[in-house]
Amino acid sequence: MNWWNSPLVYIVLIGLAGIVVWALIPRRFANARLIVQLGFFLAMSVIVLDLRVVPYEPAGGEEASGGAILIGSVKLLWWVHLAWALIGFVRIYLVFERKPREARLLQDVVVGIVYTGMLLSILAFVFSVPVGTLIATSGVFAVILGLALQNTLGDVFSGIALNLGRPYVLGNWIVLSDGTEGRVVETNWRSTNLLTPAHNVVALPNSFLARIGVTNVSGPDESHGLAVTIKVVPTKMPAIILDTMRSVLLSCNSIIQDPSPVVAIRSLDAAAIEVELSFRVASLDQRISARNEVFDLIYRHSKSIGMLLAEPLSASIAMTSRPTDDKAASDSFTPIELIKSIPIFSALTDAEQEALAATTSVRSYRKGEIIARQGEMLPSLMIVRTGVIARQRGQDDAHPLEIGRLAPGDFFGETGLLAGIGEESTLRAMTHVAVYEIDQRSIAPLLLDRPEIAEDLAAILATRVSAFGDSGIPGHQHASSKFALLTAIQAAFRAAPFKHAGAPGREVKQKDQHP
Repeated sequence: MNWWNSPLVYIVLIGLAGIVVWALIPRRFANARLIVQLGFFLAMSVIVLDLRVVPYEPAGGEEASGGAILIGSVKLLWWVHLAWALIGFVRIYLVFERKPREARLLQDVVVGIVYTGMLLSILAFVFSVPVGTLIATSGVFAVILGLALQNTLGDVFSGIALNLGRPYVLGNWIVLSDGTEGRVVETNWRSTNLLTPAHNVVALPNSFLARIGVTNVSGPDESHGLAVTIKVVPTKMPAIILDTMRSVLLSCNSIIQDPSPVVAIRSLDAAAIEVELSFRVASLDQRISARNEVFDLIYRHSKSIGMLLAEPLSASIAMTSRPTDDKAASDSFTPIELIKSIPIFSALTDAEQEALAATTSVRSYRKGEIIARQGEMLPSLMIVRTGVIARQRGQDDAHPLEIGRLAPGDFFGETGLLAGIGEESTLRAMTHVAVYEIDQRSIAPLLLDRPEIAEDLAAILATRVSAFGDSGIPGHQHASSKFALLTAIQAAFRAAPFKHAGAPGREVKQKDQHP
């Protein structure tokens, strides 16, 4: 019989063509490769069934040599394409799950089982090798190999268990019970790699992770809760201390305001009132900056109302040396302290700073009151003494976009005072607010006598204005460069350096002179 004219040749050709076409398709077209695998396997199966060739039966010895080779080739290619088809189904499952990276180990295990089964099937049904005897004789070798690779196999099976249980996935931030923490950047057969806060990669064996406690702080979302505990001298009523700490959290730009932060008194005695501030940050990457800002705001708000932080308890501190309310009041913010903390006045001498502080006056605003609207020019520099101010964008007062908050020690109004430019945002009092005011009449002589200060002011103002972006306010198209601001500052003070009037459409409040 001429086996070369047999229909079995077409099966062999189809099988080889499937291999060639599958290899030519780029790997980035994964779905197309899967369709090719399944299509060629189905075509081969239809022809094999039509010719009554049974791939899962051992070859008979009575067949001719050429026919045996041809049938053996058909069976071999059929088993290869069957294995690829099964792997294709596994791949389709992972694609539908949309988590192929997390299931990488599971995929590798299934692929290994499929290829092992294919190899044993080819040995049994194509080459008529007694697979049962082969498996029995290899059992001793498998035991020896298993003992030698005990630790490695422990890591492998632990990795499989971790991937099936999914206590964490790539990108999650985890904390171990021994204090190790980091973001999961890679998971392989043997280990899991963490990127630590120090920007180092730590490789942890999967068997170690399976034994130790793991806290996934990225679930159910990336937000993370933090708590800060402070002790305050009991010179103020607890209610006042609570209100002050709420203002601290209200003015913090690094924390999440929804859900609302919580302030709780943990203990109270003659030496101190212990207060805990609980809040959340959007992600763990922001926890250090958030804690730093909260501590800074605790100091500023406490000093703004004359509230003292308690000294640490020790034998050297006697009860008679406890600070009094008068001592706390004397340590509150003064105009000269706030002026020295503002960068634009750092070029002034001590005498000039003290002279400027002597001209300050105090303004007060009720909670919810609008201090200045977006685009409105303030003719004075305002330094926050107490309270919280929100910066808001948009013309809709009911649903404004908040872009930041101001706390004691922050300042605003410098763009209008120095360059004649309107405010980049609407300023609204979130609590009762008190500010120190420095008007144009007080600061104009300093800039006229010290023109080099104007250049420093232009650079600082250009940075502040550009940080807010283009607000669409008239005149802001010229405020993005240092030269434009310098020109605006000089023109404003040469034109009317000593004129002081309220902003258009806004009544100037009666100022209370600071004692």
